[in-house]
Amino acid sequence: MLVVNKKLHFNYEVLEKIEAGIELKGVEVKSIHLNNANISDSYVIFKRNEAYILNMNIAPYSHGNIYNVDPLRTRKLLLHKNEIIKYQMRIKKESLTMVPSKIYWRKNKLKVEIALAKGKKQFDKRQTIKDRDNSREARKHIRV
Repeated sequence: MLVVNKKLHFNYEVLEKIEAGIELKGVEVKSIHLNNANISDSYVIFKRNEAYILNMNIAPYSHGNIYNVDPLRTRKLLLHKNEIIKYQMRIKKESLTMVPSKIYWRKNKLKVEIALAKGKKQFDKRQTIKDRDNSREARKHIRV
């Protein structure tokens, strides 16, 4: 795993995960390989039956010189058309969102795992913090 969205389970309730390819330039691949990417604020949108990822920050590659591109550019996701239509309809019907959860290598290709998720409310986040603290205390008492 190269890049992970650590805030995903805190901010969203994940319903389903999907694997998708991503259209990148060569220097972007090298930069991701050096862990110079951030997907914590990114999300997926649909335009003309195509999926795009926005706000995915891939830092410029140090040796990329003239080949470096805009770090926050919109990148196309590679999904089948029937998958795109299915998820578009589901997002509209159930008021969900699609958020990238991680970027990893699969058979020498970079893949993005996209989570179909529902945003948590403030009180849900407080409950998550409380559960995390309680489990931490329980583990501390078990060790002693």
